[in-house]
Amino acid sequence: MPTTSDYTHLTSPLPSIGEELLSGARNTIPLIVGAIPFGIIFGTLAVTNGLSAWTAMAMSLFVFAGSSQFIAVGLLALGSSPAIIVLTTFVVNLRHLLYAASLVPYVRHLPQRWRVLLAFGLTDESYAVVASRYLNEAPRPNNHWFFLGSNLAMWGNWQLCTLIGITLGTLIPDMSSWGLDFAMSVTFIGLVVPYVRNWPMLAAVLTSGAMAWAAHPLPHNLGLILAALSGVLAGVICERLKGSREHKK
Repeated sequence: MPTTSDYTHLTSPLPSIGEELLSGARNTIPLIVGAIPFGIIFGTLAVTNGLSAWTAMAMSLFVFAGSSQFIAVGLLALGSSPAIIVLTTFVVNLRHLLYAASLVPYVRHLPQRWRVLLAFGLTDESYAVVASRYLNEAPRPNNHWFFLGSNLAMWGNWQLCTLIGITLGTLIPDMSSWGLDFAMSVTFIGLVVPYVRNWPMLAAVLTSGAMAWAAHPLPHNLGLILAALSGVLAGVICERLKGSREHKK
Protein backbone atom coordinates (compact mmCIF):
# COMPACT_ATOMS: atom_id res chain seq x y z
CA MET A 1 0.00 0.00 0.00
CA PRO A 2 1.38 3.46 -0.89
CA THR A 3 2.74 5.52 1.97
CA THR A 4 3.07 9.27 2.44
CA SER A 5 6.62 9.14 1.10
CA ASP A 6 5.28 7.90 -2.25
CA TYR A 7 3.65 11.31 -2.83
CA THR A 8 6.51 13.61 -1.88
CA HIS A 9 6.89 14.51 -5.58
CA LEU A 10 3.64 16.48 -5.36
CA THR A 11 4.37 20.15 -4.70
CA SER A 12 0.81 21.52 -4.68
CA PRO A 13 -1.75 20.70 -1.92
CA LEU A 14 -3.48 17.36 -2.44
CA PRO A 15 -7.12 17.55 -3.62
CA SER A 16 -9.66 16.51 -1.02
CA ILE A 17 -11.80 13.40 -1.40
CA GLY A 18 -14.75 15.52 -2.48
CA GLU A 19 -12.67 17.37 -5.05
CA GLU A 20 -11.40 14.10 -6.51
CA LEU A 21 -14.95 12.71 -6.62
CA LEU A 22 -16.22 15.78 -8.48
CA SER A 23 -13.19 15.84 -10.76
CA GLY A 24 -13.84 12.25 -11.84
CA ALA A 25 -17.48 13.05 -12.58
CA ARG A 26 -16.61 16.29 -14.38
CA ASN A 27 -14.02 14.65 -16.63
CA THR A 28 -16.58 12.02 -17.63
CA ILE A 29 -19.25 14.49 -18.76
CA PRO A 30 -18.04 14.75 -22.42
CA LEU A 31 -18.38 10.98 -22.75
CA ILE A 32 -21.74 10.96 -20.99
CA VAL A 33 -23.15 13.17 -23.74
CA GLY A 34 -22.47 10.44 -26.29
CA ALA A 35 -24.00 7.78 -24.03
CA ILE A 36 -27.31 9.61 -23.46
CA PRO A 37 -29.06 8.44 -26.68
CA PHE A 38 -27.65 4.95 -26.07
CA GLY A 39 -29.37 4.72 -22.65
CA ILE A 40 -32.64 6.16 -23.92
CA ILE A 41 -32.73 3.72 -26.82
CA PHE A 42 -32.13 0.81 -24.43
CA GLY A 43 -35.12 1.88 -22.32
CA THR A 44 -37.38 2.10 -25.36
CA LEU A 45 -36.20 -1.24 -26.77
CA ALA A 46 -36.63 -3.00 -23.45
CA VAL A 47 -40.30 -2.15 -23.06
CA THR A 48 -41.15 -2.58 -26.77
CA ASN A 49 -39.52 -6.03 -26.68
CA GLY A 50 -41.69 -7.25 -23.84
CA LEU A 51 -39.75 -6.45 -20.66
CA SER A 52 -41.68 -4.80 -17.89
CA ALA A 53 -40.59 -1.34 -16.81
CA TRP A 54 -39.40 -2.73 -13.47
CA THR A 55 -37.36 -5.49 -15.13
CA ALA A 56 -35.73 -3.05 -17.54
CA MET A 57 -34.91 -0.67 -14.70
CA ALA A 58 -33.53 -3.50 -12.54
CA MET A 59 -31.30 -4.60 -15.42
CA SER A 60 -29.76 -1.13 -15.61
CA LEU A 61 -29.42 -0.87 -11.84
CA PHE A 62 -27.74 -4.23 -11.21
CA VAL A 63 -26.22 -5.33 -14.53
CA PHE A 64 -25.04 -1.90 -15.72
CA ALA A 65 -23.48 -3.08 -18.99
CA GLY A 66 -24.92 -1.23 -21.98
CA SER A 67 -23.80 -3.48 -24.83
CA SER A 68 -24.76 -6.64 -22.95
CA GLN A 69 -28.14 -5.20 -22.01
CA PHE A 70 -28.88 -4.40 -25.66
CA ILE A 71 -27.88 -7.90 -26.73
CA ALA A 72 -29.81 -9.57 -23.91
CA VAL A 73 -32.98 -7.67 -24.82
CA GLY A 74 -32.58 -8.61 -28.48
CA LEU A 75 -32.03 -12.27 -27.69
CA LEU A 76 -34.96 -12.33 -25.26
CA ALA A 77 -37.15 -10.94 -28.02
CA LEU A 78 -36.00 -13.77 -30.30
CA GLY A 79 -36.78 -16.36 -27.62
CA SER A 80 -33.15 -17.45 -27.16
CA SER A 81 -32.26 -19.82 -24.34
CA PRO A 82 -30.73 -18.47 -21.11
CA ALA A 83 -27.48 -20.31 -21.91
CA ILE A 84 -27.12 -18.48 -25.25
CA ILE A 85 -27.87 -15.14 -23.62
CA VAL A 86 -25.32 -15.70 -20.84
CA LEU A 87 -22.62 -16.94 -23.23
CA THR A 88 -23.14 -14.11 -25.71
CA THR A 89 -23.07 -11.36 -23.10
CA PHE A 90 -20.00 -12.98 -21.53
CA VAL A 91 -18.16 -12.86 -24.86
CA VAL A 92 -19.16 -9.26 -25.50
CA ASN A 93 -17.91 -8.24 -22.07
CA LEU A 94 -14.54 -9.99 -22.36
CA ARG A 95 -12.97 -6.65 -23.19
CA HIS A 96 -13.51 -5.64 -19.57
CA LEU A 97 -10.94 -8.26 -18.57
CA LEU A 98 -8.37 -6.29 -20.56
CA TYR A 99 -9.50 -3.05 -18.96
CA ALA A 100 -9.33 -4.51 -15.47
CA ALA A 101 -5.95 -6.14 -16.05
CA SER A 102 -4.43 -2.83 -17.12
CA LEU A 103 -5.74 -1.09 -13.97
CA VAL A 104 -4.68 -3.75 -11.46
CA PRO A 105 -1.27 -2.13 -10.74
CA TYR A 106 -3.04 1.07 -9.68
CA VAL A 107 -5.74 -0.43 -7.42
CA ARG A 108 -4.17 -3.57 -5.99
CA HIS A 109 -3.34 -1.75 -2.72
CA LEU A 110 -7.02 -0.97 -2.09
CA PRO A 111 -9.23 -3.09 0.20
CA GLN A 112 -11.29 -5.80 -1.49
CA ARG A 113 -14.55 -3.88 -1.01
CA TRP A 114 -13.08 -0.94 -2.97
CA ARG A 115 -11.86 -3.14 -5.82
CA VAL A 116 -15.29 -4.81 -6.09
CA LEU A 117 -17.04 -1.44 -6.10
CA LEU A 118 -14.75 0.03 -8.76
CA ALA A 119 -14.93 -3.13 -10.90
CA PHE A 120 -18.74 -3.08 -10.89
CA GLY A 121 -18.80 0.48 -12.22
CA LEU A 122 -16.08 0.06 -14.83
CA THR A 123 -17.36 0.99 -18.30
CA ASP A 124 -15.72 1.89 -21.61
CA GLU A 125 -16.18 5.57 -20.86
CA SER A 126 -14.96 5.52 -17.27
CA TYR A 127 -11.98 3.38 -18.30
CA ALA A 128 -10.94 6.02 -20.85
CA VAL A 129 -11.11 8.75 -18.19
CA VAL A 130 -9.47 6.79 -15.38
CA ALA A 131 -6.72 5.25 -17.52
CA SER A 132 -5.78 8.72 -18.74
CA ARG A 133 -5.45 9.87 -15.10
CA TYR A 134 -3.34 6.88 -14.06
CA LEU A 135 -1.12 6.83 -17.16
CA ASN A 136 -0.57 10.54 -17.74
CA GLU A 137 -0.55 12.13 -14.30
CA ALA A 138 1.54 11.71 -11.15
CA PRO A 139 0.20 9.21 -8.56
CA ARG A 140 -2.14 10.67 -5.95
CA PRO A 141 -3.43 9.03 -2.75
CA ASN A 142 -7.10 9.68 -3.58
CA ASN A 143 -7.10 8.49 -7.18
CA HIS A 144 -9.65 5.82 -6.29
CA TRP A 145 -12.14 8.58 -5.37
CA PHE A 146 -11.59 10.08 -8.84
CA PHE A 147 -12.29 6.59 -10.24
CA LEU A 148 -15.45 6.31 -8.13
CA GLY A 149 -16.62 9.77 -9.25
CA SER A 150 -16.33 8.76 -12.89
CA ASN A 151 -18.23 5.51 -12.23
CA LEU A 152 -21.01 7.25 -10.33
CA ALA A 153 -21.46 9.82 -13.10
CA MET A 154 -21.84 7.08 -15.72
CA TRP A 155 -24.05 4.91 -13.51
CA GLY A 156 -26.35 7.80 -12.60
CA ASN A 157 -26.62 8.89 -16.23
CA TRP A 158 -27.45 5.34 -17.31
CA GLN A 159 -30.27 5.04 -14.76
CA LEU A 160 -31.75 8.40 -15.74
CA CYS A 161 -31.57 7.66 -19.46
CA THR A 162 -33.09 4.21 -18.99
CA LEU A 163 -35.98 5.76 -17.07
CA ILE A 164 -36.50 8.37 -19.81
CA GLY A 165 -36.37 5.64 -22.46
CA ILE A 166 -38.91 3.49 -20.63
CA THR A 167 -41.24 6.46 -20.35
CA LEU A 168 -40.83 7.48 -23.99
CA GLY A 169 -41.12 3.87 -25.15
CA THR A 170 -44.57 3.65 -23.67
CA LEU A 171 -45.65 6.99 -25.14
CA ILE A 172 -44.00 7.05 -28.62
CA PRO A 173 -44.17 3.90 -30.77
CA ASP A 174 -41.26 2.87 -33.05
CA MET A 175 -38.79 5.27 -31.45
CA SER A 176 -36.11 2.58 -31.76
CA SER A 177 -36.23 3.01 -35.57
CA TRP A 178 -34.93 6.58 -35.41
CA GLY A 179 -31.31 5.43 -35.66
CA LEU A 180 -30.15 7.10 -32.45
CA ASP A 181 -28.06 4.02 -31.58
CA PHE A 182 -25.45 5.44 -34.01
CA ALA A 183 -24.33 7.53 -31.02
CA MET A 184 -22.78 4.37 -29.55
CA SER A 185 -20.45 3.99 -32.56
CA VAL A 186 -19.46 7.65 -32.38
CA THR A 187 -18.72 7.32 -28.66
CA PHE A 188 -16.44 4.32 -29.19
CA ILE A 189 -14.57 6.12 -31.97
CA GLY A 190 -14.05 9.05 -29.63
CA LEU A 191 -12.67 6.67 -26.98
CA VAL A 192 -10.21 4.93 -29.30
CA VAL A 193 -8.77 7.74 -31.44
CA PRO A 194 -6.82 9.55 -28.65
CA TYR A 195 -4.90 6.33 -27.94
CA VAL A 196 -3.68 5.84 -31.53
CA ARG A 197 -0.22 7.29 -30.95
CA ASN A 198 2.01 4.96 -32.99
CA TRP A 199 1.78 2.56 -35.91
CA PRO A 200 1.30 -0.65 -33.84
CA MET A 201 -1.77 0.95 -32.27
CA LEU A 202 -2.98 2.05 -35.71
CA ALA A 203 -2.47 -1.50 -37.01
CA ALA A 204 -4.49 -2.89 -34.09
CA VAL A 205 -7.36 -0.46 -34.70
CA LEU A 206 -7.47 -1.00 -38.47
CA THR A 207 -7.24 -4.80 -38.14
CA SER A 208 -9.98 -5.04 -35.54
CA GLY A 209 -12.18 -2.68 -37.57
CA ALA A 210 -11.72 -4.71 -40.75
CA MET A 211 -12.40 -7.97 -38.90
CA ALA A 212 -15.51 -6.54 -37.23
CA TRP A 213 -16.86 -5.60 -40.66
CA ALA A 214 -15.97 -8.95 -42.26
CA ALA A 215 -17.26 -11.06 -39.36
CA HIS A 216 -20.44 -9.06 -38.77
CA PRO A 217 -22.71 -11.78 -40.23
CA LEU A 218 -21.56 -14.36 -37.65
CA PRO A 219 -24.22 -15.34 -35.11
CA HIS A 220 -24.35 -14.25 -31.45
CA ASN A 221 -22.00 -11.28 -32.10
CA LEU A 222 -19.00 -13.63 -32.35
CA GLY A 223 -17.50 -11.14 -34.79
CA LEU A 224 -16.84 -8.79 -31.87
CA ILE A 225 -14.54 -11.18 -30.04
CA LEU A 226 -12.81 -12.14 -33.32
CA ALA A 227 -12.24 -8.46 -34.03
CA ALA A 228 -10.85 -7.89 -30.54
CA LEU A 229 -8.49 -10.87 -30.71
CA SER A 230 -7.33 -9.93 -34.23
CA GLY A 231 -6.62 -6.38 -33.14
CA VAL A 232 -4.64 -7.53 -30.10
CA LEU A 233 -2.65 -9.99 -32.23
CA ALA A 234 -1.88 -7.36 -34.88
CA GLY A 235 -0.81 -4.88 -32.21
CA VAL A 236 1.49 -7.39 -30.50
CA ILE A 237 3.13 -8.44 -33.79
CA CYS A 238 3.69 -4.83 -34.89
CA GLU A 239 5.01 -3.87 -31.46
CA ARG A 240 7.58 -6.68 -31.63
CA LEU A 241 8.58 -5.67 -35.17
CA LYS A 242 8.98 -2.11 -33.99
CA GLY A 243 11.13 -3.22 -31.06
CA SER A 244 13.25 -5.41 -33.30
CA ARG A 245 13.92 -2.55 -35.73
CA GLU A 246 14.83 -0.17 -32.92
CA HIS A 247 17.17 -2.78 -31.44
CA LYS A 248 19.07 -3.10 -34.74
CA LYS A 249 19.67 0.67 -34.98
